[in-house]
Amino acid sequence: MKIKYILIIILGVFVSGCVGFSSKGIFGTGVSVAFDPRSVGTQIDDSIMQKSLSAKILLTNKNYVLSVKTKVLDGRIFMTGKVDTPEEKLKLTKLAWETDGVRSVRNDIIIKEEFNFKRSAKDILITSQLRTALILNKNIKATNYQIDTYKKKIYIYGIAMTSEEKDLVISESEEILDVEKVIASIILVEDLRIQKD
Repeated sequence: MKIKYILIIILGVFVSGCVGFSSKGIFGTGVSVAFDPRSVGTQIDDSIMQKSLSAKILLTNKNYVLSVKTKVLDGRIFMTGKVDTPEEKLKLTKLAWETDGVRSVRNDIIIKEEFNFKRSAKDILITSQLRTALILNKNIKATNYQIDTYKKKIYIYGIAMTSEEKDLVISESEEILDVEKVIASIILVEDLRIQKD
């Protein structure tokens, strides 16, 4: 009887991981399915790759779930976060490359340093300011972008509808006070393998 309840709970957790809530979209977070320029098939492929990579990372070390972020767009894997050693960074890069269907891997994971509250607060402020600027700019689909900031460097991943939108996102990023560098990995819709009609 207990086994039956355990199986129901496990099944419930597994199935709930496949269903999005509110504006997350059906196949993952960050880009709403309705506004996503990728075809539904590409979105599903990317979602499967994302889940597969997340599972591999979890099996490698459960601490990575909180310290490492990944995003899959059109078969391209983008990685950010913090790890303790260079060997861990290489191990995660290898895991990403071993994911079925991967076309490229961009690893922006950094090696941890001693915690600095002031710097962390500034990074959170920069991310919040940029997120707000993107939302308020009517020429940018803000839901298509993931933003991470570390040591006043902004990492932006996403899909731009046009090159003008891409330039606007980068321009908005550079206008944020105290930003030292903008690292943009923005894919244009026209560069996607398969696009929505």
